[in-house]
Amino acid sequence: MKYLLVMHMDPVLWEGLSVDEQQAVHAGHGDFMKLITESGELVTTQSLAEPGQSTTVRVRDGGPVHSEGPYLDTKEFVCGFYLVDVETRERAVELAALIPDARHTGVEVRQVMFEQGLEM
Repeated sequence: MKYLLVMHMDPVLWEGLSVDEQQAVHAGHGDFMKLITESGELVTTQSLAEPGQSTTVRVRDGGPVHSEGPYLDTKEFVCGFYLVDVETRERAVELAALIPDARHTGVEVRQVMFEQGLEM
């Protein structure tokens, strides 16, 4: 089963961490990626730009309308994810707890319900 382990960022909380704590989070991601790569559970991972760099698109009156900025105006935002392929939900939760961000913010665990592969 595939699960998306969604990491959230709270910029205020992040800025409150010491440089050593921030570096520990970054280093922890390297350790985590090594672990899930060696176990064969890593499918992919991506880091996302901060919401100020996003554009939100809506279709109104048959045409696209876009606005600069995030879909929701909140202090916390999705900053990245790991897509893992594991045997059980419990293993996905176990892996989420190993992500360094979980010590400071939350890591959301969501099962992938549908997947369409790209064929070239």
